[in-house]
Amino acid sequence: HHCKRECKKGEPPRRCQYHFNVEDYEAMSKACYNCPYNLTDCYRPDCIATDGVKRPLTVINRMLPGPSVEVCLNDEIVIDLENNLLDSSTSIHWHGQHQKEYPYMDGVPFVTQCPVPPKTTFRYRYIAATPGTHFWHSHSGTQRADGAFGALIVRQPKEFEPHSNLYDFDLSEHTITVLDWSHELGIAIFTAHHHSDGDNKPPTIQVNGRGMYKPFPSTNNSLIYTPPASFIVEQGYRYRFRLINAGVLNCPIELSIDNHTLFAIGTDGSDIEPVEVDSIVSYAGERWDFILDASADIADYWLRFRGLMDCDDRFKSAHMAAVLHYKDATGSGYPPEPLSYELAERGGLTLNALNVAANDPSSLNVPDLNSTKAADESLKPLADRRLVLAYDFNAIDNEHFYKRNLYGIMDVPRNKRVLTPQFNHVSLKLQPFPLLSQPEDIQPSTFCNHSQLESCKGKYCECTNVVELKLGEVVEVVLIDIGVSYDANHPFHLHGHSFRVIAMDRLGRNVTAEKVLKLDELGQIKRNLRTAVVKDTVTVPDGGYTIIRFIANNPGYWMFHCHIEFHVELGMALLFKVGSHSDFPPVPAGFPKCGNYLPPLPDISSSTKLQKENEV
Repeated sequence: HHCKRECKKGEPPRRCQYHFNVEDYEAMSKACYNCPYNLTDCYRPDCIATDGVKRPLTVINRMLPGPSVEVCLNDEIVIDLENNLLDSSTSIHWHGQHQKEYPYMDGVPFVTQCPVPPKTTFRYRYIAATPGTHFWHSHSGTQRADGAFGALIVRQPKEFEPHSNLYDFDLSEHTITVLDWSHELGIAIFTAHHHSDGDNKPPTIQVNGRGMYKPFPSTNNSLIYTPPASFIVEQGYRYRFRLINAGVLNCPIELSIDNHTLFAIGTDGSDIEPVEVDSIVSYAGERWDFILDASADIADYWLRFRGLMDCDDRFKSAHMAAVLHYKDATGSGYPPEPLSYELAERGGLTLNALNVAANDPSSLNVPDLNSTKAADESLKPLADRRLVLAYDFNAIDNEHFYKRNLYGIMDVPRNKRVLTPQFNHVSLKLQPFPLLSQPEDIQPSTFCNHSQLESCKGKYCECTNVVELKLGEVVEVVLIDIGVSYDANHPFHLHGHSFRVIAMDRLGRNVTAEKVLKLDELGQIKRNLRTAVVKDTVTVPDGGYTIIRFIANNPGYWMFHCHIEFHVELGMALLFKVGSHSDFPPVPAGFPKCGNYLPPLPDISSSTKLQKENEV
């Protein structure tokens, strides 16, 4: 693509057009011919080999991951999304792009746009205004779990890259996209888990759409696999790698590379002061940039990926590997060292470790990092607004999965009880129309505010939970994972803004909101108000808290939600309304509309008369 180029200072921006064809597809399709017995067949056009297991997919342009969008800062991105799914609507969210002045392009159905129906095409058009490592993904149902995602890289001239002197190459082929991977459609797993006793534990991990999972017998009684992802380097050079976690379920992924350390230089598109670590843990929606110094002996080495939480050795020990291939290395092309879940644990210093306390010596937590970005208004001593969001999995009769007195949550066997994750005991229910583009359909009763709801503990509450923010105010969000029900983890993503991560700690296996707020009142929560790192997706330790700050400077409706796909579908989200409708950019001409069709019924006599007139 002509937009995938070296970005030069003073060069005018370009218009970067793409066509995305989303369709139902199949892993190991006829396009794969004799893969993996003939390895070249695994690389044929339209062959999505994945890990060798046949399964239905939802993909763009018959690629997994989908097409990589690589542009320069301030380029105009134009993507025509053509929906050729048989029976599903779709949309695309541009994760990491704030869409300032382009809020209608954020890609969230019933918030910023109508879902795109089958057999129609929707044009996304916006300016790539946020540099760094990002990604795009479907924001409809469980389509991300089925393959609807891809990289979105926004580069800028070297003069504006604070770490450009630390690496020699920034190559497209060194983008690493990982996610937990299952062998059924996401909706099948969702319904089995929430309506019956199906499990939600992923069996494996994918790296750039590839993996070694299903063994294929060969003629010499050995086993072969579909090929793993591979990354080529040359000894003596330093390479920038871009790690994207497109994860779906509760499966943080730890990355380490045999015989190498990782120099982390950025996260979620923002730069940090470099830190050298042995491994990096990423959560669903996060991105990390690191430098690899190719100074080891010329050989092949494993990149090891270890699944945590619902992917760990209590369940299915999900892990995967890819190959770091040094140019001129001899041998089979695969490192000789064995692979296993246990061997994927590196040890040493871990960046962004799972569920650790702030003083854990084996981990660098996000608040330990220093941003290269100068302090701004968000780091002033006191925020203009504080919002406390406490959450857990609640044992309630969620009306979407239980019916009181028939099969209530306490009536069914324990293995069929699924708890509901909620902010402050309230689930988000969206309207049948997009709030942003159809303000004329908003009624006084449309919105609720969780702080005004009472008696939701012990029963199921859902509503269009909107928190209204004044344009320009500094907002502090205190996220508290009570952690009683499960030993779990939630990564949260904010649309339309980035935020500073000013505090994070784990206090125990569980905690109360009252305890966290009391610690804060006593001055025992240390905030980094000088060099706090800038992100758009962050985890919260189980039994602990994370505190973020952002400036509400982007008018529109913006979703804040858990990035675990099942959780956001259950309503673990809320909407920030920043400013008023008069502050919003005008709705684009001809923008699609949607909503209910419920015309008034005529009186019964008129209906009878009409029926007689229509009789033949």
